Amino acid sequence: MRFVRGHVAWMVATVLVLVLLNALSYELVFVCSLIGFLVVTELTAPTNVTPTWRRRLRWLIALGLVGFAVVVVRRILEILPPEVIPV
Repeated sequence: MRFVRGHVAWMVATVLVLVLLNALSYELVFVCSLIGFLVVTELTAPTNVTPTWRRRLRWLIALGLVGFAVVVVRRILEILPPEVIPV
C-alpha cells in the first residue's frame, strides 16, 4: 500500500504543479508520472525479500520507457525542419 499511496501522491502533485504552471499536457503528465513511478519503486524497494508483485513492475517500467522513447522521438521530429525528415 505504501507504493500505491506514494505513486498516487506523486501524480496528484504533478498534475497540480502543471496546472499552476499552465503547462498541463498528456506528454508532460506521462513523463512526470514515469519519473515518479521509478522514484517510488526505488524508495519502496525491500532489502531482503522481493514480493512477486514487484517483479511484475519490470514490465510496467519497460512499457513506460518505450512510451518515453516515443515522446522523445515525436518531440525531436517536431523540432527538426521538414526537409531533414525523410518521407
